[in-house]
Amino acid sequence: MGRRSRYSGEVRERAVRMVEEHREEYGSQWAAIQSISQKLGCTAETLRRWVVQAQRDAGHRPGLTSSERERLKELERENRELKRA
Repeated sequence: MGRRSRYSGEVRERAVRMVEEHREEYGSQWAAIQSISQKLGCTAETLRRWVVQAQRDAGHRPGLTSSERERLKELERENRELKRA
C-alpha cells in the first residue's frame, strides 16, 4: 500500500503557486524554493520535487505526468498480482 503524504493536495498546489509567483523576488528558483519551504515547514527538496512534477503535469518539462505515474503504478500492481496467481 502507498505511503500517505503529510501534505494535502491543496498545500502542494499552493506551495508550487507561491514559488511561481515569487520566483522573480529571488535570484533563482532554488532560492525561492528554499525560502518558501522554510515558511511552509517542508524541506526544500520536497518542494523542489513538487515544482518539477507540476511542470511535468503542465507539459513544461519532460517526464511522466501525475496521471501517467499513477497508471503505471496500477499496472505494476496488477502485474505483481497476476504473477502470484
